[in-house]
Amino acid sequence: MERDEFLSKFGLGIAAVCVGGCFAACGKSDPATPGPVVPPPATGGAKVTANLATEIKTIGESKFANGVILVRLAAGNEVTSFTAVQRACTHQGTNINYDAAQGKFICPNHLSEFSNAGVVLKSPATTNLKVYTIAIEGTTLTVTG
Repeated sequence: MERDEFLSKFGLGIAAVCVGGCFAACGKSDPATPGPVVPPPATGGAKVTANLATEIKTIGESKFANGVILVRLAAGNEVTSFTAVQRACTHQGTNINYDAAQGKFICPNHLSEFSNAGVVLKSPATTNLKVYTIAIEGTTLTVTG
């Protein structure tokens, strides 16, 4: 076998392996089969701070930082007007979003749904989201874990 012929066949073989690996990695997983449970982010220290005079002023508005999603649920600057949960879906770790119209967290990957309190409403996720502690002093909101 000539050098050029060998390199050509070798290159095609490597390309086939790479393409096959990409298709396998990007394939759809079965939503009925639970994926890995994603542990909540490490605890301790301030995870998120917000100036309530300038941030998250509208109901349904959210802020993301340090693996946490903070959402305003109601008017007023009371602790009960907000919720803070881990941003990573407990099914496969995809970042969740808050759907203000539906009043719940939804994972865009396999459509798991969670309540404002982080409780699983719809699978394939089977583990609740970690809920963080919220404190408000003046116009400063702090989320701790």
